[in-house]
Amino acid sequence: MKTIGEQAMLYDFYGELLTQRQRQIYESVVFDDMSLGEIAEEQGISRQGVYDLVKRCDRILDEYERKLKLVEKFRRTKTMVEQIRRIAEESKPGGDRDRLEEIERIAEEISKL
Repeated sequence: MKTIGEQAMLYDFYGELLTQRQRQIYESVVFDDMSLGEIAEEQGISRQGVYDLVKRCDRILDEYERKLKLVEKFRRTKTMVEQIRRIAEESKPGGDRDRLEEIERIAEEISKL
C-alpha cells in the first residue's frame, strides 16, 4: 500500500483527470483521513464500494505516472536544483558573487515551478 504522501503527490499531479465523484471520495480518504465506513455512510454506498473506488483511483493515478512520469521528473528536478544551490553556496567564498547569485535566483525560480 502506498503512503499518504505518495498518494497525495500523485493526486496533486493527476487528480484533475479523475471524475468528480472519484476526486471527492479519494480526497476524503487521503486528505480528510475519513474512514471507509464514514465515507460509505455519507455517500450511501458500501464500505467495499469505497475501498474498490480508492483502489481503482490508485491504479489510475499509477498508470498516469507510469506513462507521463511527471512526479519522477519533478523529483529529479528538485534534486538537481538542490545540487545547484549547494554548489553555488560552496563556490561563494572565491567565486564571482554576481554570477553565483544569478545561479541561486534561477534555481529558486525553477523550484517554484
